[in-house]
Amino acid sequence: MAVAGLIGTFLETKPALHRFLILRGANATLAEDVLQEISVKLSEGKIGPVSEPRAYLYRMAANLLLLHRRGERRRVRRESDWTVLNLADDRGADRRPSAELNLIQKEQIAIISSVLDRLPERTRDIFLRFRVSKESQRSIAGDLGISLSAVEKHLTRAYHDIAMTKSLLDADRTLPRHLNWDRGDL
Repeated sequence: MAVAGLIGTFLETKPALHRFLILRGANATLAEDVLQEISVKLSEGKIGPVSEPRAYLYRMAANLLLLHRRGERRRVRRESDWTVLNLADDRGADRRPSAELNLIQKEQIAIISSVLDRLPERTRDIFLRFRVSKESQRSIAGDLGISLSAVEKHLTRAYHDIAMTKSLLDADRTLPRHLNWDRGDL
């Protein structure tokens, strides 16, 4: 069969070749790329006589798909090797937080500390005993001579104030240096 006849057969079988490539695992874009390459190769006219044009086109599609997959594997391997060589060797990298991050963290700690300092003394004491000293709520209630419910209310107040401050910090809003409860900064 001449090249002109092969191009005609290609145009007839193009939808079937597309399905063939999809069933072989190609995505739609890759299938279109392979079909475009077949079209270019056929239009170059450097193909000799073909006795079985459909079989020839299917074999051509399968071979081009295989070439694309090999090329993709080589590309992935090449990028992986480059990454290992150029980015993985950071033995000399300074792993300490930047000066800016240190400053931000110190400011946030100072803000949270000021929130704790502004809590009523009993609320702050209960919060620190529960969260820092890891005492149970029941033990704190017994030591202070108050109900378990009262301890929970003190903790709720402390958690609320800290959560409000944290939400402001997380929102990356500019907080005043000194929080003013009366102005509604929190």
